[in-house]
Amino acid sequence: MARCHLLRMDRGQGHRHKTTSGGPVSGRLQGRRAIVVGGGQTPGATTGNGRAVVLSFAREGAQVLVVDRDLDSAEESAELVRKEGGTATAHRADITVEDECAGILDAALAVLGHVDVLHNNVGVVPAGRTEDLGAQTWRQGFEVNLTSMWLTCKAVLPHMRQRRSGAIVNISSMAGLLAGGEAIAYTTSKAAVHAMTRSLALEYAPHGIRVNCIAPGMMDTPMGVDAPARAEGSSREDVAAKRAALVPMGHQGTCWDVANAALFLASQEAAFITGTVLAVDGGFTLTSRMS
Repeated sequence: MARCHLLRMDRGQGHRHKTTSGGPVSGRLQGRRAIVVGGGQTPGATTGNGRAVVLSFAREGAQVLVVDRDLDSAEESAELVRKEGGTATAHRADITVEDECAGILDAALAVLGHVDVLHNNVGVVPAGRTEDLGAQTWRQGFEVNLTSMWLTCKAVLPHMRQRRSGAIVNISSMAGLLAGGEAIAYTTSKAAVHAMTRSLALEYAPHGIRVNCIAPGMMDTPMGVDAPARAEGSSREDVAAKRAALVPMGHQGTCWDVANAALFLASQEAAFITGTVLAVDGGFTLTSRMS
């Protein structure tokens, strides 16, 4: 009979990572090289998911290539890492352009030497019901939310396959787990990211590559709160309160909740996890539909 060996952690000697924006590292990504696509920052009062992932990966020992369409924003994220003593380099790319996605790998190899982790964190929120939605808006939603992730994965996967190791984390949305007539292009494109993630996970599992997805819920981020507040002409506080009221746990999550989930999936702690869609949503997807 096979014997199962259990790893015992003495009290006080487990992982000493924090679940907030600061704190000591435990080296969960020590020696790893990571690409974070969408690692810049949109305007707002809080930190965005992409920048939080950049900081979290670096704090846990990873060297990071910060990719964003806005080079200045990517450089700001990289500089924050460097101020903390980490290693990060900014790179500009429009990931809806296939050649620029290939250029991301070239830049990563030049700066990092190899790639262990690819984190995809780019998306748009096309709104509108079916009869009111233009075909161009529909196509743009899929181009940014789905095709761009496929292009970055396509660019990096041959390198990971050659190394027979790698972890990919795609950021989607709880919208892909629910129905929502007010934003059919958004919910459908995000659901497609889940299907793509599972398909890639199955295709590349024999090559030692894991592919997982995070579906954030109501998050207190610039894209989640500040952008809608500007669009609606509302105060940030009003938008945040309305969003928090929809969450079973009674409050929004933060960028650090997403970053911690990404850190877990990118690390060896998730070595036997692939093809999963992890909802980070305070229980929102336990409800029946998008409002």
